[in-house]
Amino acid sequence: MIAINNVSMDFGGGFGDRDTFKALDNVSFQIPDGCIYGFLGSNGAGKSTLMRMICGVYKTKNGSIMIDGEEVYDNPTAKSKIFFVNDETIQYASFTMTELKKYYAGYYPDFSEELFDSLTAKLGLPTNKRLSQFSKGMKRQAIVIAGLACKTKYLMLDEAFDGLDPAMRNIIKTMIIEELMDRKAALIISSHNVAEISEICDRAMLIHKGKLIFADEIDELRSGFCKIQIAFQDKLITCDDIKAEGIEVMKYSAVGSVALVIAKGEPQTIMEKLKKKKPAILELVPLTLEEIFIYELEVRGYGTNILE
Repeated sequence: MIAINNVSMDFGGGFGDRDTFKALDNVSFQIPDGCIYGFLGSNGAGKSTLMRMICGVYKTKNGSIMIDGEEVYDNPTAKSKIFFVNDETIQYASFTMTELKKYYAGYYPDFSEELFDSLTAKLGLPTNKRLSQFSKGMKRQAIVIAGLACKTKYLMLDEAFDGLDPAMRNIIKTMIIEELMDRKAALIISSHNVAEISEICDRAMLIHKGKLIFADEIDELRSGFCKIQIAFQDKLITCDDIKAEGIEVMKYSAVGSVALVIAKGEPQTIMEKLKKKKPAILELVPLTLEEIFIYELEVRGYGTNILE
């Protein structure tokens, strides 16, 4: 597994720069073998920084990042187990697909030329055309093909499907998942498309301003929150009324006499507390991972001052 243990990272503070920026602040969680793990976060939260640290590009200021029990930084053995697809592809501009294949075959001992050629042919990518002449989506396809052909134990994609049209997104997702699941490899992806993370991942973490908010199985995350519709015949229940029952309210809204509440906690326990008030309507409403993402950031004040 990949173990991230009490990791912190600062930028700045060098010559002529008095201010430092804390990109990561004491982050700890684990990425088990064979899972599909989603990285979520606000803009500038630290996702890309953490990904670069996991693959050994950046050295941790504090803490450690271990791949199968080995520190990853400055460790070729640990690095050979992970392939990182950056959100930028400019570094590959001068390569053709043939040259890209040759380049990575020289670094990864399990590189499969057969798989590289097969996927290139399936997606119809030209083999002797420079990537600088590819569209943004074609560049993304090319690097994903290289990552899969390296046959590493872990594949990490930053903004995995950026630049792909909806049909190609589905094709690439299916291609990645089928290939990795066949050999029980782990996929780690970051995306601003929370619905996409919810659809394909079995685990997810949320980071905001460098701090870890949660990291768990997606089903467990959903079970820690609930969305409730509640109404009385002769009055509107207020947010304070609900809080008085010992319920942690994350968001409250009302239309007429019907209140919609997002609460943190075990849904059954919250429902039992509200049933005691004998409402005319009391029902659980399906809650999405995107709503959890939004409400976790809202309670931390993210974006509220912009709208105001």
